[in-house]
Amino acid sequence: MPGVWKVAQVREAEAALMATLPAGALMQRAAAGLAARVARLLTGSGGVYGAHVTVLTGPGNNGGDALFAGALLAERGARVTAVEVFPGRRHREAGEALVAAGGRFASTLPDRTDLALDGIVGIGGRAGLPDSAVSLLEQLATAVMVAVDVPSGVDVDTGAVVGPAVHADVTVTFGCHKPAVAVGAGAAHAGFVDYVDIGLQPYLPEPFAVIPTLDDVARWWPRPQPYDDKYTRGVLGVCAGSYRYPGAGELAVAGALAGPAGYIRYAGSAARHVRYRYPEVVTKDRVADSGRVQAWTAGPGMGTDSVAASQLSAAFDEGVPICLDADGLTLIANDPVLLEQRIAPMVLTPHDREYSRLADRATGPDRIGDALELARRFDCIVLLKGFRTVIADPSGKVYLNPTGDPALATAGSGDVLAGLLGALLAAGMPVDRAAVAAAFVHGLAGREAARQGPVTASGIARVLPEVISRSLEL
Repeated sequence: MPGVWKVAQVREAEAALMATLPAGALMQRAAAGLAARVARLLTGSGGVYGAHVTVLTGPGNNGGDALFAGALLAERGARVTAVEVFPGRRHREAGEALVAAGGRFASTLPDRTDLALDGIVGIGGRAGLPDSAVSLLEQLATAVMVAVDVPSGVDVDTGAVVGPAVHADVTVTFGCHKPAVAVGAGAAHAGFVDYVDIGLQPYLPEPFAVIPTLDDVARWWPRPQPYDDKYTRGVLGVCAGSYRYPGAGELAVAGALAGPAGYIRYAGSAARHVRYRYPEVVTKDRVADSGRVQAWTAGPGMGTDSVAASQLSAAFDEGVPICLDADGLTLIANDPVLLEQRIAPMVLTPHDREYSRLADRATGPDRIGDALELARRFDCIVLLKGFRTVIADPSGKVYLNPTGDPALATAGSGDVLAGLLGALLAAGMPVDRAAVAAAFVHGLAGREAARQGPVTASGIARVLPEVISRSLEL
């Protein structure tokens, strides 16, 4: 899994690497990689020769990377204009190289820009941008924007966007991924992230977080073995839905049926609806009457009254892993005593409003920190939903799901996710991997549903089995 590192970790690794290299060599590596990626982008629109490239440059090494890359592009015939965001402040050697290669500096933007390089601030910059940078960016709104290492203005260690920041089409990041391109609003501002290897990896410590890949999920996914039966593949109990919200039960069951478990037992007051929709599911009205299961998904649409609390208590009594979502989260937020019965691993799957009920405060700019705090408080896995869903465990391990899609923000989508996650738990997958895998393929299903038209939870549930089968080659 690709790692994600904070600024202090990157700085330490860079210092160790630079100690083995001639002065300036690391910046030249970064600039060469950046120029190559820009050239590739320009190839699709007429090529490098004659292309109009504008460099927004700050005074630091990030500006130096951009200017040296501009020099390499100018040598290939691009018309490169650099504009100092902080007038009178630039990386001297890189500026000289740009001019020597045929580029120029100007106090205002040129009349035409095909592609702009954001070299305003790098990993040493603070969140937000000065008014002068905002004005320049507004004038470049129609150009292809390439951020150098990270989008300027994004908080590098959290991915938060608390003020003006660059909206990049592509971010060319050097040496490793940083939170600014992998989580929170920063991930949306980064656009497509293109990684350039500059030799940093051997010097990096253990990553602060990791990004799962399709290969990881496919390797973890339980597959039926020759002597399996429906019980050995895993039995999942689903306690979701109610007289008022029967659809939540149906959606959670739909997500569960897409997973690897061999047997689904439903318990709740939407039993009649589930039974008619899914005849393969065994239904009961009460958790206590459901029979043995290997895991539970509980919460979506089940209500928050005393009957729902009794159902949740009975699920905890089973002593098996549990995925808790929606109303289940509200129940434990309102009555934490319920958790005293819990003796098995648990996954909480809050969106931001549910998080605020559990944590007694709203989510802040540091989504990774928020997820870790909740994981430690409840001693469980926390799957904090969002554009880049964060999965955290109480030991401090963090996964950043790369497949999220804004289209997933639709009613009932989380019910499908909870059902799928429960099926993975029932099939024996470790709780952290189950949370990661469920979020990953649920995100893929959201993308597929969006490709086919307006996204609904039913649409996500409909495409989920096919997406799983095709993506994981089951």
